[in-house]
Amino acid sequence: MNDIEEMSIIGDHFMACLEACDIDATRACYKPNPRIWHNFDQRVQPLEENLKSLAWMHRKLRGLHYDIKRREQIPGGFYQEHVLRGTLANGDDFAMPACAIIKIEDGKIASLDEYLDTAHTKPLAG
Repeated sequence: MNDIEEMSIIGDHFMACLEACDIDATRACYKPNPRIWHNFDQRVQPLEENLKSLAWMHRKLRGLHYDIKRREQIPGGFYQEHVLRGTLANGDDFAMPACAIIKIEDGKIASLDEYLDTAHTKPLAG
């Protein structure tokens, strides 16, 4: 298996875990004490806090899934553009474009830098 295939397998597996809201499987995708950072608050978020956010998103959205627009290998990992999609409680469609830079070490996620515009999260507040 080459690096591109490995990154694709890791990326696909990670997205499937997120979509399924499988907290334990998602946790297992990461190395211990990963660096999870977001552009909107400029801080590193602990993994367990990030996993709580995942569960919250699944409570807010039915059919949560990621529409992968682009995934490219970069040194030590991959860059991904995607749209998080789902259906809000009122039946409206939800779409939030985002991108992530994911670094891999020993087959696990060592860091994830996520970039999104929080204006897209306003419908989740209701």
